This record gives sequence, C-alpha cells and structure tokens, in this order.
Amino acid sequence: MWSRESLCPKIKSCSQKISPKKMSFEASKQMNTDRIENSGGIENSGRIEKSEAIENSGGIENSGRIENSEAIENSEAIENSEAIENSEAIENSEAIENSKGKETSNGKENSEYSFFGKHESIETWPDSCPDFGMRIYGRGKPVRLFVAGLHGDEWKDTTGLLKRIKPPKTGSLALIPLVDCGKYISTLNPDYYPEIGKKIVKAIEELKPEIYIELHSYSGENIEKLAGKNRLELIGVPAYSILKEGVLLGSVSPWVRRKYFPKEALCLSFELRKGSMESRKFAAHMLEVLKEIQSRDEFIEYMKKEYPAQAKKAMEDYLRFYGEM
Repeated sequence: MWSRESLCPKIKSCSQKISPKKMSFEASKQMNTDRIENSGGIENSGRIEKSEAIENSGGIENSGRIENSEAIENSEAIENSEAIENSEAIENSEAIENSKGKETSNGKENSEYSFFGKHESIETWPDSCPDFGMRIYGRGKPVRLFVAGLHGDEWKDTTGLLKRIKPPKTGSLALIPLVDCGKYISTLNPDYYPEIGKKIVKAIEELKPEIYIELHSYSGENIEKLAGKNRLELIGVPAYSILKEGVLLGSVSPWVRRKYFPKEALCLSFELRKGSMESRKFAAHMLEVLKEIQSRDEFIEYMKKEYPAQAKKAMEDYLRFYGEM
C-alpha cells in the first residue's frame, strides 16, 4: 500500500503549494494592483493632456487678448485721428464763419461783411510768403480795420500779430494780416493803394472804418529817415514819434488819409523794429488797446495819460501837416 510519504515524498514542498482558492485571491490582488497603476498612468496622462490643453487654452486666450489689445489700440488711433480731423474741420468752419460775418435779424447778410465773406484765412509758414484772406470779428460800430504785411518782407514781423489778436468786446474788428510780400513799394507812392494796396481800398470803401491801423517794420539804420526831425522837409510827411521798445507811431500815408477818411477818423501807422521780440510784444499791447477804443478822441486821452510827450508831438505834427484835428 502506498504511503502518504511515498506518494508525496516532498510533502513539505507540496504542503507549501498554494491552493487554487488562495492562488485566485493573490492573482486577483495582483491584477487589482496592476489596474490601479495603469489607472494612475491614465489619470496622469489625462492630467498632462488637460494641463497642456489648459496651457494651450491660455495661449489662445493670451493671443486673443493681444489681438483685442491691438484692435483697441487701432480703434483708439482711428478715433483720435477722426477727432483731430473733426477738430480741424470745426476750427476751419469757425474761421470761415467768422470770415463771412453774421446775418442780420431779417435773415439777410449784412452788406458790411459781404466783402470779407469771399475770403478765408490759412496758416502762415515761417520761411515762405503766406497767403491770407480777410477776417472779421464782431459787428456794429465802431468799425476798426487793422492791416499788416503791406510790402516786402515786413509780414515776417507784423502778420503774426494780427493772426493772434482776439475779438473785441464791442463793435467790429476787420483784419487783413497780409497785403503783399512782393517788391517793396512805399505807401507814400501814389500808385501803391490803387495797385498793390487795392484790397485795403476795397475794405475801406465797403466797411467805412472809424479806426484804421497799419503795421509796418523797419531796419535799425532807417530810424532817422522815419523819426528824424527833418522828415517833413526831406520826405514831405511828419516824422514818427518814438513810443517804446523801438515801436514808432505816426499817421498813415496822406494818399489814403485824405481820400478815404473824414477828419474825425483815427488813422495810425506803427513801425516795429525788425527782428525785435520786445518790439512785437509792445505792438501787440497797443493793438489790444486799440481794438477796444471807441473813437479818435478816446485814444488821444489815452495817449495823453500814458505817453504825454509823444502825444503832444504827434498832435503838433498832425496839425502842422493837415491844418486841423
């Protein structure tokens, strides 16, 4: 009879073998471990893909933000450009409207401003001869007419003063910032006003100003010709009075004074020293005074108070030349 030991000589080894039930449990446990590890790999892979997707999404969002930012900047640039153009259009429109003058209460254009309505003002270029139209501010009396740049290169010292002047509080102020910048021809020449100065004559005839001002400029070597005591005998017109900062004050050419203005009108000529900023500043101050002056008599009283010696000389020279005030 077979003994147990003979059937299984390595009983200990056999007894240590795992039963099918136990093997099933261990195999199951190992399979579960593998599943968990594999599951971790899948999850990690999912996380990586999600992370990359999120980063890619962030890149897309950042790209979108950049594009939006550029779009906004472009939009703002366009809006700023349009705003500048609109602003310039408004300013040009206002300049044209000021040039044309206002309408009367019955809707018809005031005939006093019809001449100026045909002209528009443009910018001055510092190194070239500008081309200015007519400009008028306000309405009613007194009517004041200021002109500058009458001949040669005098516009370089005088035109800018009329460009920057502000409207008067009362009455009208007509401006001709530039008359002519060609060859120098003196206003004492009888041909000046009918030819070169014809736009001045046209304005005087239509506006009939009570106050008329001319702005000129001179070189330092010519001051004796303008303000010398023998000017009346040498040239035939009274000498200028020296005011301040090289600015000279006198009357306008008799060719325009006698023909177009009544004796009670105020007609003055200012001479500025060429290239002098101080001279320009003082002339600008005098223009601010004159744009508010109501009459010749009011200006005479102003001069007697502020510049008594010059006022006395100017009146004596005027009476000596014209015979009456």
